Amino acid sequence: MSGQFFALEGIDGSGKTTQLKLLAQRLEAAGVPCLTTCEPTGRPIGKLLRQVLTGQVECDSRAAAPLFTADRLDHLLNREEGLCQAVEAGLTVLSDRYYFSSYAYQSVDLPLEWVIEANRPCAQLLRPTATLFIDVSPELALARIAQNRERTELFETRERLTRTREQYFKAFALEKDRETVIFIHGDRDVDAVSEEIWQAVSTLLPAGA
Repeated sequence: MSGQFFALEGIDGSGKTTQLKLLAQRLEAAGVPCLTTCEPTGRPIGKLLRQVLTGQVECDSRAAAPLFTADRLDHLLNREEGLCQAVEAGLTVLSDRYYFSSYAYQSVDLPLEWVIEANRPCAQLLRPTATLFIDVSPELALARIAQNRERTELFETRERLTRTREQYFKAFALEKDRETVIFIHGDRDVDAVSEEIWQAVSTLLPAGA
């Protein structure tokens, strides 16, 4: 594959969506063509998952986990905007979450190893050049959520966010020999976080990019 793929991860309220947009702007300004995307997708399974996350549709955690995997596989392989073909075409792809988010969020209710294996097909198809984990305190994350969201999601309580953050670090430890994970200090202003992300990403771009 000739392109790059960067996943921005973090608990809800970490600011990853904002940082995704800022990173895309800096890449485009530097002459690096990029594609920004998000999960769940806007495709049929992704729409169902968003209804699950907002409580509009009830779904057991064990049943929801394969739905996330199915949505991600479609995200990777669909003909219109599949991530694999975008990377193969030379684009730098940015996503606001990838399979580490499933590891962390779903393993609050399910065994972590089970969730990792459920996502293994996705990991085998496309691994990020690097996963950028924006680490914020659950307290700051909740304050941001309360300020910016009209409707909270399933995991947006202090207890769940704390547990999810812990599960992220367990997943990083389990997958450390397979992944490049870069930790970003997120308890700072937006510009400082953006600069740290840019410094990390720019060192991984091909020479001349």
